[in-house]
Amino acid sequence: MRRLPGVFSGALTKKDSMTYLRYTTLIALAALAVFTASQTFAQITTEDVGTDKLAQTNFKFLKVSVHPRSAGQSDAITASEFNSSAAMFYNPAAMGWMESRFSAGFGITNWIADITYNTASAAIRTNYGVFGASLLFADYGGGIIGTIVAPNERGYQEYSELGVSNPDPSAMAIGLGYGVAVTDRFGVGGNAKYVLQDLTDAVLSSDGTTEANSASTVAFDFGLLYKTGFRSLNLAMTVRNFSRELRYVQENFELPLTFNVGVSMNMLDLTAMDPNVHALRVSLEAERPRDFAEQLKAGGEYTFMNIVSLRAGYTYPTDVQGVSLGGGLKYDTSAIGFSADYAYTAFDIFGAVHRMGVSLSF
Repeated sequence: MRRLPGVFSGALTKKDSMTYLRYTTLIALAALAVFTASQTFAQITTEDVGTDKLAQTNFKFLKVSVHPRSAGQSDAITASEFNSSAAMFYNPAAMGWMESRFSAGFGITNWIADITYNTASAAIRTNYGVFGASLLFADYGGGIIGTIVAPNERGYQEYSELGVSNPDPSAMAIGLGYGVAVTDRFGVGGNAKYVLQDLTDAVLSSDGTTEANSASTVAFDFGLLYKTGFRSLNLAMTVRNFSRELRYVQENFELPLTFNVGVSMNMLDLTAMDPNVHALRVSLEAERPRDFAEQLKAGGEYTFMNIVSLRAGYTYPTDVQGVSLGGGLKYDTSAIGFSADYAYTAFDIFGAVHRMGVSLSF
């Protein structure tokens, strides 16, 4: 059996002992991050006024699911082995079991209100774990008309009437990630990402006075993935978008911090069916966001001959998001691997969200 880099087995040499100590430190730091996040969530309720801090975060583009394999399962993906660079967008610990030497992926999400999200990611496996980089860019589209309150019949003036350009907002996140399989069952990972949201200049008065309206910071993601050893049962936890508080002009806000706990398993492991022909991975996940109530997610992925995959998922509760469906094709040779994925998510009166992505590995 091939041994993954960074995975220890058998007796440890002195060199391995030093490496193991270094990895143990990483585990301790990851555990501390999870504990810190859990304490943060415990304080989300504002005791002074007795209300939940709902709808009080910004940089919402960081919460949009951008990969069709995950979205097709309603994002119940935290405990799954992603086996590609796209794991950085969900659980960076999953990169630790990336089988190929190099993986790269590209994706596009046609979101509601003509918003588009474009992504790119790449990861390389080394003797010290898997290192990766990711890029997310949000295009909010044109046609946005800026207005300001004015004492006229309409009650407002348009930016163009003041000789000011209409808003052209944008947002982006650039990240560096790392994942490692510390043992053949336990992996840890993390991302550090620079995030920026620019809402362009805000008009403050009818004389055209403007003020810059942008903010940026560094945010962090942490992830753990544990293979229980019982068949293909996996457990995982993630903390995403951990950051300091930011400020837009006169309003303070926080990033959409989320805490996820998930479990997944190929249910056909409980049968006599050949796992190289049929696989049915079912995932359940609980998500605790900073800015709204907890959600439960369920997803499934059926794969035939390691080539064709069909997916479905559902999240509860939601306001407008409905069922998610998706599929994918994968083709591997001895030298290179290729996959293409698609996902459809219903969004009630907003129509449907479509996601497409491709990835290469070798």
